Amino acid sequence: MTIRNVSEKILHGLSIRTDNETEMSAEKGKIGALWQQFDKVVDVDYQSGERVYGVYFDYESDAHGQFSVLAGFDGKNLPASIPLQKVVISTGKYLVFKHKGEMPQIAIDGWTEVWNYFSNPEAKHQRAYSTDFEFYPNYNEIEIHIAIK
Repeated sequence: MTIRNVSEKILHGLSIRTDNETEMSAEKGKIGALWQQFDKVVDVDYQSGERVYGVYFDYESDAHGQFSVLAGFDGKNLPASIPLQKVVISTGKYLVFKHKGEMPQIAIDGWTEVWNYFSNPEAKHQRAYSTDFEFYPNYNEIEIHIAIK
């Protein structure tokens, strides 16, 4: 993992409200369905450099409270027929966890590493619970950015 300073970025996409307890249930989890819907209705132009992001924001409290998730992209040509939500990734310092491999396992492995790191009382950094995000440079790679204090 590395520390990265990130500049403000505006993204658009589809969002839901959930919590980690809900997401641990295969029957109740909402994030998988959110990504399926995003893939159906948003055409990301990878050839021109557009990329996909998963943004976690509007935290109620900490890892135990509710939060919002946006499946989005950094494209300039927004589809007029689909109402997309706008979210801003805040400028700040982020701890970055990188994984390569097959989806969805790399996302599962990445978030497991995040949870293990921040549940350790001796962790060097503390989460800010402001805006966190997943960046997908390509289909087999994920970078999870966690805002830190």
